[in-house]
Amino acid sequence: MKKLVLIRHGQSTWNKENRFTGWTDVNLSEQGIDEARKAGKLMKSEGFNFKIAYTSYLTRAIKTLWLVLEEMDMMYIPEKKSWRLNEKHYGELQGLNKSETAAKYGDEQVLLWRRSFDIPPIELQENDPRSPRLDPRFADVDPKDLPMTESLKDVIDRMIPYWISDIQPSLEEHAEILVAAHGNSLRALVMHLKNMSREEILEFNIPTGVPYVFEFDDKINLLKDYFIGDPEEIKKLMEQVANQGKSK
Repeated sequence: MKKLVLIRHGQSTWNKENRFTGWTDVNLSEQGIDEARKAGKLMKSEGFNFKIAYTSYLTRAIKTLWLVLEEMDMMYIPEKKSWRLNEKHYGELQGLNKSETAAKYGDEQVLLWRRSFDIPPIELQENDPRSPRLDPRFADVDPKDLPMTESLKDVIDRMIPYWISDIQPSLEEHAEILVAAHGNSLRALVMHLKNMSREEILEFNIPTGVPYVFEFDDKINLLKDYFIGDPEEIKKLMEQVANQGKSK
């Protein structure tokens, strides 16, 4: 039996303000810190024993991982970071309030930008200060690989090769591994693991700070998947995520 646990970072300061975040590096809110610690305590009580962990280059995911591992007394385990686990790049939308953007462009257009399979938001200009090509943390990444906007399809195109080259082999070696990342990078992986359709992934929401477990056999065939926690609370949290991009 193999177990892969995915966790979307705890609430960030821009999640709290209902802003498009993308590759902008923002910190966890107080609620986000509490969510991460709660997740760590929950996984400790469930007896998880991770041997390695993965996360993105963005602070909110890194700190979520650290807080989870601190609560589990597992800060000693190896961790690997990759830009390929970063959130979807929201282009010109980064920093804008989601509800205000929906009021301006319409709920349908914002839903397409947020959740469509292959329609990216308006891209950043080359000289935009928000460009990842100007961010020192990505200095070792080939500039042609750094996006100025992304659709979910683009996230899948950069995420799944990393799953195949790094995370899956790690899961084959170890019984349990942890991935702390972002709503869309995790949705890309979930779509791949569950062989979901474009329509199904459009309706699928991952709440912040809730452990999501995938169980596999030794040949990495998926057996089942489930969130850990109170089902009714998780349902409400998923609905909140779905409603973030609506004008009302």
